Amino acid sequence: MLTDMSTSRPGTTAVTDTTPAAGATPARRTHDDAPDTAQLFVRLAELDDGPERDAVRDELVTAWLPMAHRIAGRFRDRGESVEDLRQVAALGLVKAIDRFDPSRGAFESYAVPTITGEVKRHFRDRMWALRVPRRVQELRNRVRVARRELTQHPGSPEPTVAAVAAHTGLSEEEVSAGMEALESFSTLSLDAELSAGDDGYSLADTLGATDTSYDVVVDREAAKEGLRRLPERERAILYMRFFEDMTQSRIADQLGISQMHVSRLISRSCARVRDEVLGSRRPGGEAR
Repeated sequence: MLTDMSTSRPGTTAVTDTTPAAGATPARRTHDDAPDTAQLFVRLAELDDGPERDAVRDELVTAWLPMAHRIAGRFRDRGESVEDLRQVAALGLVKAIDRFDPSRGAFESYAVPTITGEVKRHFRDRMWALRVPRRVQELRNRVRVARRELTQHPGSPEPTVAAVAAHTGLSEEEVSAGMEALESFSTLSLDAELSAGDDGYSLADTLGATDTSYDVVVDREAAKEGLRRLPERERAILYMRFFEDMTQSRIADQLGISQMHVSRLISRSCARVRDEVLGSRRPGGEAR
């Protein structure tokens, strides 16, 4: 509905007398997009929910939508499309109309901060590529404003952390956090090219892959204690089988036992070490 309204022409209200009374000061509007809808708001407040009230509400939204679009235009070139900003501003306008009390004064005085707050809230809550705490977001805003003020004169050098801290009254640690947050508002795609030409590569190409050797190191270190607790003969069997690559038959011949017994010892030793590594058995082989 809001999109359709953005292309509609503002509704008109009947005017019975356009001539100001003698001695009266003609009403002045701050902007051309501030229509005279006082009577419509009074009527809206008097109506109960229903089709007639919805029609008056829609007429008010249509009449004030240009003002909402003007406010949205103040936030252009900040990483969000104008159409999306207009939608957010239109939502703020609807909220302002629903909450406005005609007896409290002019609608524009209430609507402008309401719509502006809605757009700012959109940037605060929806536009961060990386979610950061509210306090850090506020530090970012203060640092951004301070840097702009310190470099407003041509030829001004890039302000240091100490200069920004002195200008804002923040600590250098807080300024550093705010400056880091300046880089968190938007992120670089992994598909972004870092080098042009035939030998170009993307950011994803610079990322390392998982090295499976690390898992082997972790497993070996985890199994060391369990292996030390095994009886000497079982340790010897595991060494011959897995480090000297001897067959079970050859191990059996060397130790003077059956191949079946070698197989059972290997299975039992491996299970015991595995259980201890996984925490299912206490040191010494006692079950948990």
